Amino acid sequence: MAKLKTLLLHPDATVRRDLRRVLEGANFLQVLGEAVSAFEALELLEAIPYGALFLAVDLPGGVTGLELAQMLAGRKNKPALIFLAVAESQAYAAFELGATDYLLWPAGEDRVQKTLQKLSEFKARFREVPMPDKWAEAAPPSADSWAEGDGETVSLPLEDDEQDHFLSALKQAWDTNQHRTPEIEKLAVSQDGRMYLVPYNQIVFVEAYEDYSYVNTANQKYLTSYRLKYLEERLAPHRFFRVHRKYLVNLDMVTEIASLPGSNFMLRTAGRTRIELPISRRRLASLKQVLGF
Repeated sequence: MAKLKTLLLHPDATVRRDLRRVLEGANFLQVLGEAVSAFEALELLEAIPYGALFLAVDLPGGVTGLELAQMLAGRKNKPALIFLAVAESQAYAAFELGATDYLLWPAGEDRVQKTLQKLSEFKARFREVPMPDKWAEAAPPSADSWAEGDGETVSLPLEDDEQDHFLSALKQAWDTNQHRTPEIEKLAVSQDGRMYLVPYNQIVFVEAYEDYSYVNTANQKYLTSYRLKYLEERLAPHRFFRVHRKYLVNLDMVTEIASLPGSNFMLRTAGRTRIELPISRRRLASLKQVLGF
């Protein structure tokens, strides 16, 4: 019987070692990897269909365990999430994000057994996504199977730009037969287990981070699962401009373009806290044209 592939995500190597020892007795689990940060875990999750994730609430690298849970919330085959913490203060938020359990670590044997029972029940419902290697090793369909109309579907990976264009074209084709819902000028973001609608005109700038982005308002910073390219396409009609490969800025917030030594430029935004963002040289002419400089 296939075991539930398990990832240990914790910055403390001693905790990960102790977890391995505790989980050795669970014959339905297979510890198949360790990570220290959320982004290391995301890379592993792309390659291995993990069914369970033991993760710390506090993680290095700027993304907490709760924020990682937000990123995983939309996945079809979301793994069971078992949070490890030193206090109960984040338990409610963890369960609001769909946590399977929340352990105060170190935990006693009886408490760990309750967690393992929950994981055993989760395993009965979890449907593992096949590994890509299995698809590659599968025998090609025979000529007879094609003739009988019983062929197989072959999936080929698309580059990011190709995928975006394909999905955009597919959406447009679908929308031709659908009632179009007017777009509200707000961006849905998650924070601490809650969903917020941030008006476009309150966004000062957006910063790319790996395959995610930080949406910055005057008073708040939200980690989102949106890629900067997607937000550029969505927000461009609302006076947002990509000034740098990492930054998208609300032009209504721009108060000044300043020159720096070495023929470099930056812009400053309005607000109580003045924000300075670099401007890519190849985007400077377009920016000046848009601003009428």
